[in-house]
Amino acid sequence: MAGGGYGRYRAVIFGAMFVGYTLYYFNRKTFSFVMPAVMAEVPLGKDDLGLITSSQAAAYAVSKFISGVVSDRASARGLFAAGLLMWFEPSQFGTWWAILSASMNLAGGLGPIVAALVSLHYDWRTTLSFSGFLCVVVSFVCLVLIKNEPSDVGLPNIEPGAKKGKKGSSSDNSTLTELLLSPYLWVLSTGYLVVFGVKTCCTDWGQLFLIQERGQSVLVGSSYMSALEVGGLVGSVAAGFLSDRAVARAGLSSYGNPRHALLLSMMAGMCASMFLFRVTVTGDSPQLWILTLGAVFGFCSYGPIALFGVIANESAPANLCGTSHAIVALMANVGGFLAGLPFSTIAKHYSWATAFWVAEVTCAGSTGVFFLLRNIRTKMGRVPKKAD
Repeated sequence: MAGGGYGRYRAVIFGAMFVGYTLYYFNRKTFSFVMPAVMAEVPLGKDDLGLITSSQAAAYAVSKFISGVVSDRASARGLFAAGLLMWFEPSQFGTWWAILSASMNLAGGLGPIVAALVSLHYDWRTTLSFSGFLCVVVSFVCLVLIKNEPSDVGLPNIEPGAKKGKKGSSSDNSTLTELLLSPYLWVLSTGYLVVFGVKTCCTDWGQLFLIQERGQSVLVGSSYMSALEVGGLVGSVAAGFLSDRAVARAGLSSYGNPRHALLLSMMAGMCASMFLFRVTVTGDSPQLWILTLGAVFGFCSYGPIALFGVIANESAPANLCGTSHAIVALMANVGGFLAGLPFSTIAKHYSWATAFWVAEVTCAGSTGVFFLLRNIRTKMGRVPKKAD
């Protein structure tokens, strides 16, 4: 009976989180989806568009950081990302985290179609309002369906830990200062910043590069974005599943991480696909080649995005895993901010090709540094005496 109870609640909770995050991402990216309609009505330059996307990234970064820190002290029902950690065993965590991350790709693939259909009958302002209203409704549904941990419904907790919000801590708990002084936290944060920033450059500006500098049609530009999201969906799930198998074989230790090999391979794939996208695509390039490059880049970029989140959680002290993820996610969204106005400014003064070259070189440099540091101490926070 207990097994059946776990399965039922897991399905309901995960379904609510998946739908909720899909709509959160759709709401956050709606402006990008309706950007052509906005540009047709309001004269906006590259700087204006970059300022808007950077402002959105900044607001999202602040919100996600605060939510992550609060999640270590508040209910996961209110901050539902933590619900995934409470209900799945460590050996399954990467796979299910990755599947949840794939909701971004679902929103990214279907979002432009939904926005276009709504825009056929209404203006872009109505599309934005519709997106926001839908998120409000679903947030209340998630609040009802998502539970904090198994004990909330009378089931044994999967991995008992220290209670949140109590005074005092166990000997295994770490302080925020100890977490912040962990070098691996900043290695992860820097890598996540670069990967998320480069990914955002391609998702926000890739179609404009194809249309304005490579002479491709709007249809090809939209198709490239869809191919990128489809590849990203597959990459997210594959990264979680394959890295979980690596963890099951080798186990987690204080130095290095079995997920690093896959993470580095995908980051290298990002660099290669960006190079081919920038160098080989012309006005005469076959659409299949452009879509293939988009799918490969999506596969190689969304995989690391899923893995950085998993590693930040499993490498952190149990009492600060939400804070750890909040910090690396904050740095990722700094990358998203830099992919807005700074990136578009380079394109304005030079070209889209030059801007993508800068992103490409930055990604390659980050991959090289991460490779050199792959075997440093990965267990963050306090070092137990027996381990030391």
